[in-house]
Amino acid sequence: MPLGIIVLLLVAALVFFGAAQRVLDRMRLTDSQALLILGLIIAGSFFDVPVSRGPGAVTVNVGGAVVPVAVAIYLLARAETAWERIRASLAALATGAAVWALAQLTDFGPHGGRSPLLDPLWLFSLVGGVVAYALGRSRRAAFVAGTLGLIVFQLLEFWIDGPAPGRATSVAIGGGGFFDAVVLAGVVSSGLAEVVGEVRERVSGGPASERPKALQQSLEGPGDEREDGGGTHA
Repeated sequence: MPLGIIVLLLVAALVFFGAAQRVLDRMRLTDSQALLILGLIIAGSFFDVPVSRGPGAVTVNVGGAVVPVAVAIYLLARAETAWERIRASLAALATGAAVWALAQLTDFGPHGGRSPLLDPLWLFSLVGGVVAYALGRSRRAAFVAGTLGLIVFQLLEFWIDGPAPGRATSVAIGGGGFFDAVVLAGVVSSGLAEVVGEVRERVSGGPASERPKALQQSLEGPGDEREDGGGTHA
């Protein structure tokens, strides 16, 4: 069973038992919506939509590209400020560029050799998740940047580098190993946002809604937005 599907099943279990309620609240998703999205990603991973045929055939995986992009657009549409939408979009582009740069600096790109420590796509998804969180900051923006960033990376890798010598010129956007990478990047980025956000809240004295107003304003700073009715922007 692919790693991405295993991770999605574990996430679905967390959602079902209520362990992911806090993250879903910050992302403005209900348990039912989250389980539906996870189910669509898993089911969609078995379907590829042909975009072009012939020597340069391109297909798009439903679970690894179509559904994540649709979810990202939905989350962006529900963002409370235009700046959060802009930041998430820029973070996605920056994440894709950062992972592509990493692939150029190493000798084990997606079509090349392998790292002695970690599968390249796993490494790219982990790095992408960290970059997405660092730039996106909020749970929503981090998830959007993580998932879209890996898709952007695959598009950049194919568009700039072209097909690897001796390999078919076809490419499956979000398919194959990239499905695992997209899933891992989304989980890592939003997971980091939650963990770091929780730590920051505890260090700063609890959730914003429970802090004195003066303390909350000093922690927010002049440019911070709220993710929901009183959570921190982590």
